[in-house]
Amino acid sequence: MSFGKTILAAMIGTFLAFAAAVILFILLVIGLVASSMSDHGGALSEMSVLRITLNQPILERGNEEGLNFDFNTFSKKDNLYLDLLRKDLRKAMTDEHISGLLLEMGGVSGAPGTLKEVRDMLMEFKLSGKWVIAYGENLSQGDYYIASCANEVYMYPTGMMDWKGLNGESMFFKNMLDRLEIEAQVIRGRDNKFKSAVEPFIYDHLSEPNREQMTLLLGQIWNQMVGEIAQSRQISAEVLNQAAENLSFLTPKEAIKAKALDGLKYYDEVLAIVNEKIGKSLTEKTPFVQYADYREMNHEVNLDFEQEDYIAVVYAVGEIQQGKGSDDVIGSDRIAAALRKARLDEHAKAIVFRVNSPGGSALASDIIWRETELIKLAGKPFVVSMGDYAASGGYYISASADRIFANPQTITGSIGVFGIVPNLQSFLDHKLGITVDRVETHSHADYFSVLKPFDEMEMQKMNDMIIGIYDDFLSRVSKGRGMTIAQVDSIARGRVWTGTEAKKIGLVDELGGLAEAVKFAAQKAGMADDAKTKAFPKMVDPFTELLGGVAEAKQDILLKELAGEQYPAYKQLRSMVAKPGVYARLPFVWEVK
Repeated sequence: MSFGKTILAAMIGTFLAFAAAVILFILLVIGLVASSMSDHGGALSEMSVLRITLNQPILERGNEEGLNFDFNTFSKKDNLYLDLLRKDLRKAMTDEHISGLLLEMGGVSGAPGTLKEVRDMLMEFKLSGKWVIAYGENLSQGDYYIASCANEVYMYPTGMMDWKGLNGESMFFKNMLDRLEIEAQVIRGRDNKFKSAVEPFIYDHLSEPNREQMTLLLGQIWNQMVGEIAQSRQISAEVLNQAAENLSFLTPKEAIKAKALDGLKYYDEVLAIVNEKIGKSLTEKTPFVQYADYREMNHEVNLDFEQEDYIAVVYAVGEIQQGKGSDDVIGSDRIAAALRKARLDEHAKAIVFRVNSPGGSALASDIIWRETELIKLAGKPFVVSMGDYAASGGYYISASADRIFANPQTITGSIGVFGIVPNLQSFLDHKLGITVDRVETHSHADYFSVLKPFDEMEMQKMNDMIIGIYDDFLSRVSKGRGMTIAQVDSIARGRVWTGTEAKKIGLVDELGGLAEAVKFAAQKAGMADDAKTKAFPKMVDPFTELLGGVAEAKQDILLKELAGEQYPAYKQLRSMVAKPGVYARLPFVWEVK
Protein backbone atom coordinates (compact mmCIF):
# COMPACT_ATOMS: atom_id res chain seq x y z
CA MET A 1 0.00 0.00 0.00
CA SER A 2 2.83 2.38 0.91
CA PHE A 3 4.47 1.50 -2.41
CA GLY A 4 1.34 2.67 -4.26
CA LYS A 5 1.27 5.88 -2.26
CA THR A 6 4.92 6.47 -3.11
CA ILE A 7 4.26 5.98 -6.83
CA LEU A 8 1.20 8.25 -6.69
CA ALA A 9 3.15 10.96 -4.84
CA ALA A 10 5.96 10.73 -7.40
CA MET A 11 3.49 11.03 -10.27
CA ILE A 12 1.80 14.05 -8.68
CA GLY A 13 5.16 15.66 -7.99
CA THR A 14 6.30 15.10 -11.55
CA PHE A 15 3.07 16.53 -12.93
CA LEU A 16 3.29 19.64 -10.71
CA ALA A 17 6.92 20.18 -11.66
CA PHE A 18 6.06 19.87 -15.34
CA ALA A 19 3.10 22.26 -14.99
CA ALA A 20 5.30 24.79 -13.15
CA ALA A 21 7.92 24.55 -15.88
CA VAL A 22 5.30 25.14 -18.58
CA ILE A 23 3.88 28.16 -16.72
CA LEU A 24 7.36 29.64 -16.23
CA PHE A 25 8.15 29.04 -19.89
CA ILE A 26 4.97 30.77 -21.02
CA LEU A 27 5.63 33.72 -18.71
CA LEU A 28 9.15 33.95 -20.11
CA VAL A 29 7.87 33.96 -23.68
CA ILE A 30 5.23 36.58 -22.90
CA GLY A 31 7.88 38.74 -21.28
CA LEU A 32 10.21 38.42 -24.24
CA VAL A 33 7.44 39.17 -26.72
CA ALA A 34 6.17 42.14 -24.72
CA SER A 35 9.70 43.46 -24.40
CA SER A 36 10.30 43.16 -28.12
CA MET A 37 7.00 44.84 -28.93
CA SER A 38 7.38 47.71 -26.47
CA ASP A 39 10.91 48.71 -27.47
CA HIS A 40 9.77 51.63 -29.56
CA GLY A 41 12.74 53.86 -28.99
CA GLY A 42 10.66 56.69 -27.47
CA ALA A 43 8.47 59.33 -29.06
CA LEU A 44 9.21 60.77 -32.51
CA SER A 45 11.00 64.08 -32.79
CA GLU A 46 9.60 66.79 -35.04
CA MET A 47 12.01 66.05 -37.91
CA SER A 48 12.35 62.28 -37.71
CA VAL A 49 13.67 60.25 -40.62
CA LEU A 50 12.11 56.86 -41.27
CA ARG A 51 14.80 54.25 -41.98
CA ILE A 52 13.87 51.07 -43.84
CA THR A 53 16.47 48.36 -44.34
CA LEU A 54 15.78 46.07 -47.29
CA ASN A 55 17.99 43.05 -46.67
CA GLN A 56 15.50 40.20 -46.25
CA PRO A 57 12.80 38.50 -48.31
CA ILE A 58 9.59 40.51 -48.52
CA LEU A 59 6.59 38.49 -47.36
CA GLU A 60 2.95 38.84 -48.32
CA ARG A 61 1.32 39.27 -44.93
CA GLY A 62 2.26 40.06 -41.34
CA ASN A 63 0.47 38.84 -38.22
CA GLU A 64 -2.66 40.94 -37.78
CA GLU A 65 -2.31 40.59 -34.01
CA GLY A 66 1.00 42.43 -34.16
CA LEU A 67 2.89 39.43 -32.74
CA ASN A 68 5.58 38.98 -35.39
CA PHE A 69 7.91 36.95 -33.21
CA ASP A 70 10.31 34.13 -34.12
CA PHE A 71 10.13 31.38 -31.51
CA ASN A 72 13.07 29.55 -33.06
CA THR A 73 15.45 32.41 -32.26
CA PHE A 74 13.39 34.09 -29.49
CA SER A 75 13.68 37.43 -31.22
CA LYS A 76 11.44 39.91 -32.95
CA LYS A 77 10.88 39.30 -36.66
CA ASP A 78 12.09 42.29 -38.66
CA ASN A 79 10.75 40.97 -41.96
CA LEU A 80 8.93 43.27 -44.32
CA TYR A 81 5.30 42.46 -45.03
CA LEU A 82 3.49 43.97 -48.00
CA ASP A 83 0.21 44.55 -46.19
CA LEU A 84 1.81 46.27 -43.18
CA LEU A 85 4.29 48.27 -45.27
CA ARG A 86 1.43 49.70 -47.34
CA LYS A 87 -0.41 50.90 -44.22
CA ASP A 88 2.70 52.27 -42.54
CA LEU A 89 3.97 54.22 -45.54
CA ARG A 90 0.56 55.81 -46.00
CA LYS A 91 0.61 56.75 -42.33
CA ALA A 92 4.11 58.21 -42.73
CA MET A 93 2.97 60.27 -45.75
CA THR A 94 0.69 62.33 -43.51
CA ASP A 95 2.73 62.04 -40.29
CA GLU A 96 4.02 65.53 -39.51
CA HIS A 97 6.90 64.02 -37.53
CA ILE A 98 8.29 62.13 -40.55
CA SER A 99 10.26 64.42 -42.85
CA GLY A 100 11.67 61.83 -45.22
CA LEU A 101 12.82 58.27 -45.79
CA LEU A 102 16.25 56.62 -45.94
CA LEU A 103 16.28 53.30 -47.78
CA GLU A 104 19.24 51.12 -46.87
CA MET A 105 19.59 48.49 -49.57
CA GLY A 106 21.17 45.22 -48.48
CA GLY A 107 20.34 42.51 -50.98
CA VAL A 108 16.57 42.48 -51.13
CA SER A 109 15.11 39.40 -52.77
CA GLY A 110 11.68 38.72 -54.10
CA ALA A 111 9.73 37.83 -57.19
CA PRO A 112 9.20 40.65 -59.72
CA GLY A 113 5.59 41.26 -58.66
CA THR A 114 6.54 41.84 -55.02
CA LEU A 115 9.39 44.20 -55.91
CA LYS A 116 7.00 46.12 -58.16
CA GLU A 117 4.47 46.58 -55.34
CA VAL A 118 7.18 47.81 -52.94
CA ARG A 119 8.49 50.22 -55.55
CA ASP A 120 5.00 51.56 -56.22
CA MET A 121 4.47 52.17 -52.50
CA LEU A 122 7.71 54.13 -52.31
CA MET A 123 6.78 56.11 -55.42
CA GLU A 124 3.48 57.04 -53.77
CA PHE A 125 5.39 58.18 -50.67
CA LYS A 126 7.74 60.32 -52.78
CA LEU A 127 4.88 61.84 -54.79
CA SER A 128 3.30 62.95 -51.50
CA GLY A 129 6.06 65.56 -51.34
CA LYS A 130 8.43 63.85 -48.93
CA TRP A 131 11.97 62.99 -49.99
CA VAL A 132 13.49 59.54 -50.37
CA ILE A 133 17.22 58.77 -50.33
CA ALA A 134 18.50 55.28 -51.18
CA TYR A 135 21.92 53.94 -50.22
CA GLY A 136 23.70 50.63 -50.49
CA GLU A 137 27.20 49.28 -49.98
CA ASN A 138 26.47 46.95 -52.88
CA LEU A 139 23.41 47.00 -55.11
CA SER A 140 21.78 43.88 -56.50
CA GLN A 141 19.42 44.20 -59.45
CA GLY A 142 16.44 43.99 -57.11
CA ASP A 143 18.04 46.64 -54.90
CA TYR A 144 18.60 49.00 -57.80
CA TYR A 145 15.13 48.49 -59.26
CA ILE A 146 13.56 49.61 -55.97
CA ALA A 147 16.18 52.28 -55.18
CA SER A 148 15.86 53.92 -58.58
CA CYS A 149 12.54 55.48 -57.56
CA ALA A 150 14.26 57.59 -54.88
CA ASN A 151 15.07 61.28 -55.27
CA GLU A 152 18.75 60.44 -54.79
CA VAL A 153 20.62 57.12 -55.06
CA TYR A 154 24.07 56.69 -53.53
CA MET A 155 26.49 53.81 -53.25
CA TYR A 156 29.62 52.99 -51.29
CA PRO A 157 32.74 54.04 -53.25
CA THR A 158 34.25 50.55 -53.50
CA GLY A 159 30.97 48.64 -53.69
CA MET A 160 29.67 46.62 -56.63
CA MET A 161 26.53 47.20 -58.65
CA ASP A 162 25.17 43.93 -60.03
CA TRP A 163 23.53 44.86 -63.32
CA LYS A 164 23.54 42.03 -65.84
CA GLY A 165 20.02 41.15 -67.00
CA LEU A 166 17.67 38.37 -65.89
CA ASN A 167 18.53 34.71 -65.85
CA GLY A 168 16.14 31.79 -65.48
CA GLU A 169 17.73 28.45 -64.60
CA SER A 170 16.04 25.06 -64.39
CA MET A 171 17.39 21.90 -62.78
CA PHE A 172 16.75 18.58 -64.54
CA PHE A 173 16.64 15.29 -62.65
CA LYS A 174 16.22 12.82 -65.52
CA ASN A 175 19.83 11.58 -65.63
CA MET A 176 19.87 11.14 -61.86
CA LEU A 177 16.59 9.21 -61.99
CA ASP A 178 17.92 7.05 -64.83
CA ARG A 179 21.03 6.17 -62.82
CA LEU A 180 18.89 5.30 -59.84
CA GLU A 181 16.50 3.36 -62.11
CA ILE A 182 13.54 5.43 -60.94
CA GLU A 183 10.86 6.00 -63.56
CA ALA A 184 8.81 9.16 -63.39
CA GLN A 185 5.45 8.17 -64.87
CA VAL A 186 4.21 11.48 -66.25
CA ILE A 187 0.85 12.13 -67.89
CA ARG A 188 0.11 15.52 -69.49
CA GLY A 189 -3.10 14.87 -71.37
CA ARG A 190 -3.56 16.39 -74.80
CA ASP A 191 -1.67 19.34 -76.27
CA ASN A 192 -0.18 20.54 -72.97
CA LYS A 193 3.18 21.30 -74.55
CA PHE A 194 3.80 24.39 -72.43
CA LYS A 195 3.06 22.59 -69.14
CA SER A 196 6.74 22.31 -68.29
CA ALA A 197 6.59 21.50 -64.56
CA VAL A 198 7.17 17.84 -65.48
CA GLU A 199 10.15 18.47 -67.77
CA PRO A 200 12.82 18.04 -65.06
CA PHE A 201 11.67 14.43 -64.67
CA ILE A 202 11.61 13.47 -68.35
CA TYR A 203 14.18 15.71 -70.11
CA ASP A 204 17.74 16.87 -69.44
CA HIS A 205 17.21 20.27 -71.07
CA LEU A 206 14.51 22.85 -71.83
CA SER A 207 11.98 21.86 -74.47
CA GLU A 208 11.60 24.33 -77.33
CA PRO A 209 8.08 25.44 -76.25
CA ASN A 210 9.37 26.00 -72.72
CA ARG A 211 12.42 27.89 -73.96
CA GLU A 212 10.13 30.04 -76.10
CA GLN A 213 7.81 31.00 -73.24
CA MET A 214 10.67 31.55 -70.77
CA THR A 215 12.50 33.81 -73.23
CA LEU A 216 9.40 35.93 -73.79
CA LEU A 217 8.63 36.03 -70.08
CA LEU A 218 12.10 37.15 -69.07
CA GLY A 219 12.18 39.74 -71.83
CA GLN A 220 8.83 41.26 -70.86
CA ILE A 221 9.70 41.49 -67.16
CA TRP A 222 13.13 42.95 -67.89
CA ASN A 223 11.69 45.55 -70.26
CA GLN A 224 9.12 46.55 -67.62
CA MET A 225 11.85 47.02 -65.01
CA VAL A 226 14.14 48.92 -67.36
CA GLY A 227 11.28 51.16 -68.53
CA GLU A 228 10.45 52.20 -64.96
CA ILE A 229 14.10 52.80 -64.06
CA ALA A 230 14.68 54.83 -67.22
CA GLN A 231 11.69 57.05 -66.45
CA SER A 232 12.72 57.63 -62.83
CA ARG A 233 16.39 58.27 -63.58
CA GLN A 234 15.77 60.18 -66.81
CA ILE A 235 18.13 57.98 -68.81
CA SER A 236 17.46 55.86 -71.87
CA ALA A 237 16.56 52.18 -71.83
CA GLU A 238 19.30 51.71 -74.43
CA VAL A 239 21.95 52.90 -71.95
CA LEU A 240 20.68 50.49 -69.30
CA ASN A 241 20.58 47.56 -71.69
CA GLN A 242 24.06 48.29 -73.00
CA ALA A 243 25.38 48.46 -69.45
CA ALA A 244 23.87 45.05 -68.70
CA GLU A 245 25.34 43.59 -71.88
CA ASN A 246 28.84 44.94 -71.10
CA LEU A 247 28.66 44.55 -67.29
CA SER A 248 29.86 48.15 -67.20
CA PHE A 249 27.97 49.07 -64.00
CA LEU A 250 30.08 46.58 -62.05
CA THR A 251 32.38 49.59 -61.82
CA PRO A 252 30.22 52.17 -59.99
CA LYS A 253 32.00 55.09 -61.65
CA GLU A 254 30.50 53.98 -64.96
CA ALA A 255 27.04 54.04 -63.37
CA ILE A 256 27.73 57.62 -62.23
CA LYS A 257 28.67 58.63 -65.79
CA ALA A 258 25.43 57.12 -67.08
CA LYS A 259 23.46 58.97 -64.35
CA ALA A 260 22.23 55.68 -62.97
CA LEU A 261 23.59 56.83 -59.59
CA ASP A 262 23.86 60.27 -58.02
CA GLY A 263 27.18 59.68 -56.33
CA LEU A 264 29.57 57.43 -54.43
CA LYS A 265 29.42 58.17 -50.71
CA TYR A 266 30.57 56.75 -47.44
CA TYR A 267 27.80 56.18 -44.92
CA ASP A 268 28.78 59.21 -42.84
CA GLU A 269 28.52 61.36 -45.96
CA VAL A 270 25.01 60.07 -46.60
CA LEU A 271 24.08 60.93 -43.00
CA ALA A 272 25.42 64.44 -43.61
CA ILE A 273 23.11 64.76 -46.66
CA VAL A 274 20.15 63.57 -44.57
CA ASN A 275 20.98 66.04 -41.79
CA GLU A 276 21.21 68.86 -44.28
CA LYS A 277 17.72 68.06 -45.54
CA ILE A 278 16.24 68.36 -42.05
CA GLY A 279 18.24 71.44 -41.06
CA LYS A 280 20.69 69.79 -38.68
CA SER A 281 24.44 70.28 -38.53
CA LEU A 282 26.81 67.60 -39.73
CA THR A 283 27.84 66.78 -36.17
CA GLU A 284 24.35 66.33 -34.79
CA LYS A 285 22.80 62.88 -34.39
CA THR A 286 20.34 62.01 -37.13
CA PRO A 287 16.86 61.45 -35.60
CA PHE A 288 16.17 58.10 -37.20
CA VAL A 289 13.19 55.90 -36.40
CA GLN A 290 13.61 52.29 -37.43
CA TYR A 291 10.77 50.95 -39.53
CA ALA A 292 10.10 48.00 -37.18
CA ASP A 293 9.62 50.47 -34.30
CA TYR A 294 7.44 52.79 -36.39
CA ARG A 295 5.31 49.83 -37.40
CA GLU A 296 4.66 48.95 -33.76
CA MET A 297 3.95 52.57 -32.79
CA ASN A 298 1.16 52.70 -35.34
CA HIS A 299 -0.08 49.16 -34.94
CA GLU A 300 -3.83 48.77 -34.71
CA VAL A 301 -5.25 45.37 -33.81
CA ASN A 302 -7.50 44.06 -36.56
CA LEU A 303 -10.71 44.07 -34.53
CA ASP A 304 -13.84 42.17 -35.42
CA PHE A 305 -16.10 44.86 -36.85
CA GLU A 306 -19.24 43.22 -35.55
CA GLN A 307 -21.49 46.18 -36.28
CA GLU A 308 -19.52 47.84 -39.08
CA ASP A 309 -19.36 47.17 -42.79
CA TYR A 310 -15.99 46.29 -44.28
CA ILE A 311 -14.15 44.78 -47.24
CA ALA A 312 -12.98 41.22 -46.60
CA VAL A 313 -9.45 40.50 -47.86
CA VAL A 314 -8.84 36.75 -48.06
CA TYR A 315 -5.17 35.78 -48.42
CA ALA A 316 -4.22 32.63 -50.34
CA VAL A 317 -0.43 32.36 -50.26
CA GLY A 318 1.76 29.43 -51.29
CA GLU A 319 1.32 26.03 -52.88
CA ILE A 320 -2.22 24.61 -52.98
CA GLN A 321 -2.77 21.42 -51.00
CA GLN A 322 -5.66 19.51 -49.51
CA GLY A 323 -6.29 19.95 -45.82
CA LYS A 324 -5.63 22.75 -43.37
CA GLY A 325 -2.43 24.27 -44.75
CA SER A 326 -0.65 27.15 -43.02
CA ASP A 327 0.16 30.83 -43.46
CA ASP A 328 2.42 30.01 -46.42
CA VAL A 329 0.66 26.90 -47.75
CA ILE A 330 -2.85 27.16 -49.18
CA GLY A 331 -4.89 24.46 -47.49
CA SER A 332 -8.21 23.87 -49.25
CA ASP A 333 -10.09 23.44 -45.94
CA ARG A 334 -8.72 26.64 -44.39
CA ILE A 335 -9.12 28.91 -47.42
CA ALA A 336 -12.56 27.53 -48.34
CA ALA A 337 -13.67 28.18 -44.74
CA ALA A 338 -12.31 31.75 -44.88
CA LEU A 339 -14.16 32.47 -48.12
CA ARG A 340 -17.32 30.94 -46.68
CA LYS A 341 -17.07 33.02 -43.50
CA ALA A 342 -16.68 36.24 -45.51
CA ARG A 343 -19.58 35.29 -47.79
CA LEU A 344 -21.95 34.61 -44.90
CA ASP A 345 -21.03 37.72 -42.90
CA GLU A 346 -23.60 40.39 -43.76
CA HIS A 347 -21.11 43.14 -42.81
CA ALA A 348 -18.60 41.95 -45.43
CA LYS A 349 -19.90 43.99 -48.35
CA ALA A 350 -17.29 42.83 -50.85
CA ILE A 351 -14.53 40.23 -50.99
CA VAL A 352 -11.00 40.71 -52.35
CA PHE A 353 -9.16 37.44 -52.90
CA ARG A 354 -5.40 38.01 -52.73
CA VAL A 355 -3.85 35.10 -54.63
CA ASN A 356 -0.11 34.53 -54.59
CA SER A 357 0.32 30.93 -55.66
CA PRO A 358 2.07 28.81 -58.30
CA GLY A 359 -0.74 26.24 -58.01
CA GLY A 360 -0.67 22.69 -56.70
CA SER A 361 -3.32 20.02 -56.16
CA ALA A 362 -6.06 20.05 -58.80
CA LEU A 363 -8.65 18.70 -56.35
CA ALA A 364 -7.79 21.27 -53.67
CA SER A 365 -8.02 24.02 -56.30
CA ASP A 366 -11.51 22.87 -57.26
CA ILE A 367 -12.65 22.83 -53.62
CA ILE A 368 -11.60 26.47 -53.27
CA TRP A 369 -13.08 27.37 -56.68
CA ARG A 370 -16.49 26.11 -55.54
CA GLU A 371 -16.50 28.65 -52.70
CA THR A 372 -15.71 31.45 -55.16
CA GLU A 373 -18.70 30.38 -57.23
CA LEU A 374 -20.95 30.57 -54.18
CA ILE A 375 -19.74 34.13 -53.57
CA LYS A 376 -20.82 35.01 -57.10
CA LEU A 377 -24.21 33.39 -56.55
CA ALA A 378 -24.61 35.37 -53.32
CA GLY A 379 -24.23 38.58 -55.31
CA LYS A 380 -21.29 40.02 -53.38
CA PRO A 381 -18.66 41.91 -55.38
CA PHE A 382 -15.73 39.51 -55.78
CA VAL A 383 -12.34 40.86 -56.89
CA VAL A 384 -9.04 39.02 -57.28
CA SER A 385 -5.66 40.65 -56.69
CA MET A 386 -2.80 38.59 -58.10
CA GLY A 387 0.60 38.75 -56.40
CA ASP A 388 3.87 37.33 -57.75
CA TYR A 389 2.08 34.26 -59.10
CA ALA A 390 -1.48 33.31 -59.79
CA ALA A 391 -0.79 30.50 -62.19
CA SER A 392 -2.16 27.04 -62.87
CA GLY A 393 -4.14 26.20 -59.71
CA GLY A 394 -3.62 29.83 -58.69
CA TYR A 395 -5.48 30.92 -61.82
CA TYR A 396 -8.08 28.19 -61.36
CA ILE A 397 -9.17 29.68 -58.03
CA SER A 398 -9.16 33.21 -59.50
CA ALA A 399 -11.16 32.64 -62.67
CA SER A 400 -14.63 33.36 -61.23
CA ALA A 401 -13.86 36.90 -60.09
CA ASP A 402 -15.92 39.89 -61.25
CA ARG A 403 -12.62 41.68 -61.83
CA ILE A 404 -9.01 40.46 -61.83
CA PHE A 405 -6.10 42.76 -61.00
CA ALA A 406 -2.49 41.76 -61.64
CA ASN A 407 0.87 43.49 -61.58
CA PRO A 408 2.63 43.82 -64.95
CA GLN A 409 5.22 41.29 -63.70
CA THR A 410 2.71 38.82 -62.22
CA ILE A 411 3.19 35.30 -63.62
CA THR A 412 -0.24 33.93 -64.48
CA GLY A 413 -2.04 31.57 -66.82
CA SER A 414 -0.41 28.13 -67.00
CA ILE A 415 -3.87 26.70 -67.55
CA GLY A 416 -3.04 23.02 -67.73
CA VAL A 417 -2.85 19.80 -65.74
CA PHE A 418 -0.37 16.99 -65.30
CA GLY A 419 -0.06 13.80 -63.30
CA ILE A 420 3.07 12.22 -61.88
CA VAL A 421 3.54 8.88 -60.11
CA PRO A 422 7.08 7.54 -59.53
CA ASN A 423 7.89 3.88 -60.14
CA LEU A 424 10.51 2.68 -57.64
CA GLN A 425 10.48 -1.00 -58.55
CA SER A 426 13.84 -1.17 -60.36
CA PHE A 427 15.48 1.18 -57.87
CA LEU A 428 14.53 -1.03 -54.93
CA ASP A 429 15.40 -4.29 -56.69
CA HIS A 430 18.65 -3.37 -58.47
CA LYS A 431 20.06 -0.68 -56.17
CA LEU A 432 18.94 -1.78 -52.72
CA GLY A 433 18.20 -5.46 -53.20
CA ILE A 434 14.62 -5.04 -52.01
CA THR A 435 11.92 -7.06 -53.76
CA VAL A 436 8.18 -6.61 -53.55
CA ASP A 437 5.44 -9.22 -53.83
CA ARG A 438 1.71 -8.75 -53.43
CA VAL A 439 -1.69 -10.38 -53.10
CA GLU A 440 -4.75 -8.57 -54.48
CA THR A 441 -8.45 -9.19 -54.98
CA HIS A 442 -8.59 -7.47 -58.38
CA SER A 443 -6.21 -6.86 -61.26
CA HIS A 444 -5.70 -3.17 -60.46
CA ALA A 445 -6.02 -3.10 -56.68
CA ASP A 446 -2.45 -1.76 -56.60
CA TYR A 447 -3.27 1.19 -58.88
CA PHE A 448 -1.21 4.27 -57.86
CA SER A 449 1.33 2.12 -56.04
CA VAL A 450 4.85 3.56 -56.41
CA LEU A 451 6.31 0.05 -56.21
CA LYS A 452 5.30 -0.98 -59.74
CA PRO A 453 4.86 0.56 -63.21
CA PHE A 454 1.49 1.43 -64.73
CA ASP A 455 0.23 -1.08 -67.24
CA GLU A 456 -1.35 0.10 -70.51
CA MET A 457 -4.88 0.23 -69.13
CA GLU A 458 -3.83 2.11 -65.99
CA MET A 459 -1.89 4.65 -68.02
CA GLN A 460 -4.91 5.22 -70.27
CA LYS A 461 -7.21 5.67 -67.28
CA MET A 462 -4.80 8.21 -65.81
CA ASN A 463 -4.63 10.05 -69.13
CA ASP A 464 -8.44 10.12 -69.37
CA MET A 465 -8.59 11.59 -65.87
CA ILE A 466 -6.03 14.29 -66.75
CA ILE A 467 -7.97 15.21 -69.89
CA GLY A 468 -11.20 15.40 -67.88
CA ILE A 469 -9.65 17.72 -65.30
CA TYR A 470 -8.15 19.88 -68.05
CA ASP A 471 -11.58 20.15 -69.70
CA ASP A 472 -13.04 21.19 -66.34
CA PHE A 473 -10.30 23.80 -66.03
CA LEU A 474 -11.12 25.19 -69.47
CA SER A 475 -14.81 25.24 -68.56
CA ARG A 476 -14.19 27.12 -65.30
CA VAL A 477 -12.14 29.77 -67.08
CA SER A 478 -14.59 29.98 -69.97
CA LYS A 479 -17.48 30.64 -67.62
CA GLY A 480 -15.59 33.07 -65.43
CA ARG A 481 -14.01 35.10 -68.23
CA GLY A 482 -16.90 35.05 -70.68
CA MET A 483 -14.86 33.29 -73.38
CA THR A 484 -15.52 30.22 -75.49
CA ILE A 485 -13.81 26.94 -74.67
CA ALA A 486 -11.85 27.22 -77.92
CA GLN A 487 -10.66 30.74 -77.02
CA VAL A 488 -9.46 29.59 -73.63
CA ASP A 489 -7.77 26.51 -75.08
CA SER A 490 -5.82 28.63 -77.56
CA ILE A 491 -4.16 30.59 -74.72
CA ALA A 492 -4.02 27.70 -72.24
CA ARG A 493 -2.08 24.47 -72.87
CA GLY A 494 0.04 25.18 -69.82
CA ARG A 495 1.46 28.44 -71.15
CA VAL A 496 2.47 31.18 -68.70
CA TRP A 497 2.00 34.91 -69.28
CA THR A 498 3.03 38.13 -67.60
CA GLY A 499 0.27 40.31 -66.20
CA THR A 500 0.73 42.73 -69.09
CA GLU A 501 0.26 40.02 -71.70
CA ALA A 502 -2.54 38.37 -69.73
CA LYS A 503 -4.50 41.62 -69.88
CA LYS A 504 -4.14 41.71 -73.66
CA ILE A 505 -5.53 38.19 -74.06
CA GLY A 506 -8.37 38.55 -71.56
CA LEU A 507 -7.09 36.57 -68.58
CA VAL A 508 -6.70 39.76 -66.52
CA ASP A 509 -8.84 42.92 -66.43
CA GLU A 510 -6.65 45.57 -64.80
CA LEU A 511 -2.99 46.21 -64.01
CA GLY A 512 -2.54 47.15 -60.37
CA GLY A 513 -1.80 45.86 -56.90
CA LEU A 514 -3.86 45.00 -53.85
CA ALA A 515 -4.64 48.65 -53.06
CA GLU A 516 -6.25 49.15 -56.46
CA ALA A 517 -8.24 45.93 -56.10
CA VAL A 518 -9.58 46.98 -52.67
CA LYS A 519 -10.51 50.41 -54.00
CA PHE A 520 -12.42 48.85 -56.92
CA ALA A 521 -14.24 46.43 -54.59
CA ALA A 522 -15.25 49.31 -52.32
CA GLN A 523 -16.68 51.23 -55.25
CA LYS A 524 -18.61 48.17 -56.46
CA ALA A 525 -20.06 47.82 -52.95
CA GLY A 526 -21.00 51.49 -52.75
CA MET A 527 -18.45 52.16 -50.00
CA ALA A 528 -15.82 54.88 -49.57
CA ASP A 529 -12.36 54.33 -51.04
CA ASP A 530 -10.91 54.20 -47.53
CA ALA A 531 -13.40 51.61 -46.28
CA LYS A 532 -12.22 49.36 -43.48
CA THR A 533 -10.74 46.02 -44.41
CA LYS A 534 -10.57 42.79 -42.48
CA ALA A 535 -8.07 40.03 -43.26
CA PHE A 536 -8.94 36.33 -43.52
CA PRO A 537 -8.05 33.69 -42.50
CA LYS A 538 -6.73 34.44 -39.04
CA MET A 539 -3.00 33.81 -38.98
CA VAL A 540 -1.57 30.83 -37.14
CA ASP A 541 -1.30 31.46 -33.40
CA PRO A 542 2.43 31.82 -32.53
CA PHE A 543 2.10 29.54 -29.49
CA THR A 544 0.50 26.84 -31.63
CA GLU A 545 3.31 27.28 -34.11
CA LEU A 546 5.82 26.95 -31.27
CA LEU A 547 4.32 23.76 -29.85
CA GLY A 548 3.47 22.07 -33.12
CA GLY A 549 5.98 23.15 -35.70
CA VAL A 550 9.41 23.54 -34.11
CA ALA A 551 10.81 20.22 -35.34
CA GLU A 552 9.56 20.78 -38.87
CA ALA A 553 10.86 24.35 -38.85
CA LYS A 554 14.31 23.20 -37.69
CA GLN A 555 14.34 20.59 -40.45
CA ASP A 556 13.41 23.22 -43.00
CA ILE A 557 16.18 25.54 -41.80
CA LEU A 558 18.73 22.73 -42.21
CA LEU A 559 17.46 21.95 -45.72
CA LYS A 560 17.70 25.62 -46.69
CA GLU A 561 21.32 25.65 -45.57
CA LEU A 562 22.14 22.49 -47.52
CA ALA A 563 20.23 23.34 -50.70
CA GLY A 564 21.13 27.03 -50.87
CA GLU A 565 19.71 28.78 -53.93
CA GLN A 566 18.16 25.51 -55.14
CA TYR A 567 15.91 25.23 -52.07
CA PRO A 568 12.74 26.38 -53.95
CA ALA A 569 13.36 23.76 -56.63
CA TYR A 570 13.92 21.14 -53.96
CA LYS A 571 10.65 22.05 -52.22
CA GLN A 572 8.78 21.71 -55.50
CA LEU A 573 10.34 18.32 -56.18
CA ARG A 574 9.68 17.11 -52.63
CA SER A 575 6.02 18.12 -52.70
CA MET A 576 5.30 16.36 -55.99
CA VAL A 577 7.17 13.16 -55.15
CA ALA A 578 5.75 12.97 -51.63
CA LYS A 579 2.17 13.28 -52.88
CA PRO A 580 1.81 11.62 -56.29
CA GLY A 581 -1.31 12.62 -58.17
CA VAL A 582 -2.81 15.28 -60.42
CA TYR A 583 -1.38 18.79 -60.32
CA ALA A 584 -2.13 22.21 -61.74
CA ARG A 585 1.18 23.87 -60.92
CA LEU A 586 3.65 26.45 -62.27
CA PRO A 587 7.00 24.98 -63.40
CA PHE A 588 9.19 27.40 -61.41
CA VAL A 589 9.53 29.89 -58.60
CA TRP A 590 11.30 33.15 -59.33
CA GLU A 591 13.35 35.80 -57.57
CA VAL A 592 15.11 38.91 -58.85
CA LYS A 593 18.50 39.32 -57.19
